[in-house]
Amino acid sequence: MSEQVILTEVKDRVGTITFNRPDKLNALSRDLLSQSITHLKTWSRDPDIGAIVITGTGRAFCAGGDVSNMAKENEQPETLEEQIDWLRDAQELSWLLYNSPKVTIAAVNGFAMGAGLGVCLACDLRLASDQAKFGTAYAKVGFGGDFGTTWLLTQYAGAPKAKELFFLSDIIDSTEAHRLGLVNRIYTHDRLIDEAAGIATRIAHGPLTSYRYMKANINLATHTDFRTLLDREAETHLRCGMTDDHKEGVRAFMEKRAPVFKGK
Repeated sequence: MSEQVILTEVKDRVGTITFNRPDKLNALSRDLLSQSITHLKTWSRDPDIGAIVITGTGRAFCAGGDVSNMAKENEQPETLEEQIDWLRDAQELSWLLYNSPKVTIAAVNGFAMGAGLGVCLACDLRLASDQAKFGTAYAKVGFGGDFGTTWLLTQYAGAPKAKELFFLSDIIDSTEAHRLGLVNRIYTHDRLIDEAAGIATRIAHGPLTSYRYMKANINLATHTDFRTLLDREAETHLRCGMTDDHKEGVRAFMEKRAPVFKGK
């Protein structure tokens, strides 16, 4: 395969996936999806990886599906059921980012459109360049939404705003995305990657078991009741109390110094 559709790097306990189809605004090809999913599955189980960053090359984070290939794909002799099975497998990218025990961070360097918006919103933290743009784009090509965009937009922006963004396909800038709760922080374009790396490194050297259960409990809180969450917190809070990192945190507090966590 001549095209290197993703670039990967592991540095200082941070795994980074960079979508690398700048001529296509990093649209999601089958190879890009397959390779990204493979790395996410591996890194999610790797004790030497503490955080995962997703970003893109060029002017886009990810422009969503590859429209130039849609006509060709529609001509492929696949049944509807086979196409559904393929899309379910492809959407594992969003699920892994949302459900991985590792903290996932989107460094949104440019356009995050359609499925690319879903991939962005599936990450735990979304850090945006001041040049980033966001939109659903589905109405422009007669699609209904995939890669979790429907659920994620509704969770973060509320149903009325999600409907507006889907129906009208307006493109919003990073300031509006921040106001709606779609991104956590905005940085100048030239600082984005360094800032994302700094935050990811800070997390990667933190109490990873605690982060794992913080993430899981917050995700659970989006669709469960208070009593269930309290019961879950009782279990996970005490599980974290059994870790070496908890013991180190207590020692550091008593000794009035910064803790040195090992992720265990």
